[in-house]
Amino acid sequence: MARTWVLLRGLVREKRHWEDFPQRLQAALPQDRVLLLDLPGNGDLYQQPSPTRVGAMLVSAREQLKARGESAPYHLVALSLGGMMAVQWLSQAPEEVAFAALINTSVSRFSPFWQRLRPANYPRILRDAVFSRDPRRKELAILQITSNLHDEAFLEQLADKWAGYAREKPVSLANSLRQLLAAARYRAPSALPAQVPVMVINGGGDRLVSPRCSSTLANAWQLPLHVHPQAGHDLPLDAPQWLINTLIEGVTDFAV
Repeated sequence: MARTWVLLRGLVREKRHWEDFPQRLQAALPQDRVLLLDLPGNGDLYQQPSPTRVGAMLVSAREQLKARGESAPYHLVALSLGGMMAVQWLSQAPEEVAFAALINTSVSRFSPFWQRLRPANYPRILRDAVFSRDPRRKELAILQITSNLHDEAFLEQLADKWAGYAREKPVSLANSLRQLLAAARYRAPSALPAQVPVMVINGGGDRLVSPRCSSTLANAWQLPLHVHPQAGHDLPLDAPQWLINTLIEGVTDFAV
């Protein structure tokens, strides 16, 4: 039976920031469907105000899918803030989720703020990624913090491309701060519904969010944890084929 995969990105990111990962996932699972969404304030919805609650972000995602004529259940691939949305989805409407992969995410219930956003990054994030008006400087800063497995020439070239995204559909400073607030204040449930298969995936070299957040989450919820030892926060960018293989193996294992 064909599955519907929904990809959820993180803070101030849009569907184009997945780069070729959706196409690679689709090629690996030709019988399935891979869907991408933008959240209010990002991408196609950049002119809308970003919600300051993860629950409201989820309302938007579900409404978008309904407007497209899609029907649950969905297989969720959720990165960072997207992972918080997936957790909310599991809590609020578990019947709509067939499977969820939580990638490099964190929640305040289980991890302190200095693990959820490593303090060593605060000055550069504020200077170059939040308050800078130079899109290329902003994108290069984000890439240099979130990617481990690409050389500087690749990151420079990709920063040019992502700066083009930012000029075309800019995320406002207000929306950036609103998304940060939503992530910071999100409090996950103490447990997830037992009937939905969930896996935790992370990059062991994540320099933005401590990898301990994923291991703590997996331990607290008794979930399988899969770790790429070198990859950074943007795991789909650093190790796309490894991530696809891990997703496929996870779905297969749960189905047995």
